[in-house]
Amino acid sequence: MRVVISGASGFLGGRLTRWLTENGHQVTRLVRRPGAGSGEIPWDPAAGTLDPAALAPHDAVVNLSGANIGDRRWTEHYKQVLTSSRVDTTGTLARALAALPAGERPGTLVNVGGINWYGDTGEHTVDEQSPPGTGFLADLCKVWEAATAPAEEAGVRVVRLRSGTPLHRDGGYLKPQMLPFRLGVGGKLGNGRQWMPWVSMVDWLRGVTFLLEHADIAGPVNLVSPRSVRNAEFTKEFGAALHRPVVMPIPAFALRVALGGLSTEALASVRARPGVLLEAGFTFRQPGVREALEAALHDR
Repeated sequence: MRVVISGASGFLGGRLTRWLTENGHQVTRLVRRPGAGSGEIPWDPAAGTLDPAALAPHDAVVNLSGANIGDRRWTEHYKQVLTSSRVDTTGTLARALAALPAGERPGTLVNVGGINWYGDTGEHTVDEQSPPGTGFLADLCKVWEAATAPAEEAGVRVVRLRSGTPLHRDGGYLKPQMLPFRLGVGGKLGNGRQWMPWVSMVDWLRGVTFLLEHADIAGPVNLVSPRSVRNAEFTKEFGAALHRPVVMPIPAFALRVALGGLSTEALASVRARPGVLLEAGFTFRQPGVREALEAALHDR
């Protein structure tokens, strides 16, 4: 399969590029710099510029573009960056796909979005049939997914991936937690009762590949472990995997001071079920948080 990837140099994009290549697929990267080389396609999503013909020889597109959610405090300016870095890239890809004749365009667009689409679900379990939630990230996910419309209306199979946090020591949720936990000052967030939408890195890679290869799956797809855990349990297992005590919970008020608006999302409870994948026969290789954390820390 010939796959175009946006965001191929990022935390997830780099790993997906290597994974697909090692499994016999051909990957072409979208790059923003001029003078793209072999295996690259230049584009400027902020300006909405992408030559549709450059996508034509490919079978699928995976969109991973977007500024880091937890990289800094959410000022009004950074909220705009978070939104434009997702909506502009997705819209540019969707319009380029729609501009191609039906027999020439890639047949699949996998748009990698967030499980935050459901908002704070509390104790309620949600699946792909559940309604959208509220809050900044939920609203962002709605407009992000809506930006795929031109491709879908043109007949492209669009998978709106709602992804939990893939676990790996080099990025995502774990990277900023490594130092405090190693120092023995890590702890649960708030009361620790919130459900965490997580997935092992290997199952995230396998899940994306599964969706690329199964042409009968379209629409929203949750990519999270089928075994949800509360933050307190996750924290306990993380400390155990690092052989460190977990004795210092982080109060909600401290999170609000440190993170601002991001604290609301950090304390949100999202208990999601990967219904579409399970019903399609996908099996999770690392469904338990203990084995996933061991793999995440030792890069197995």
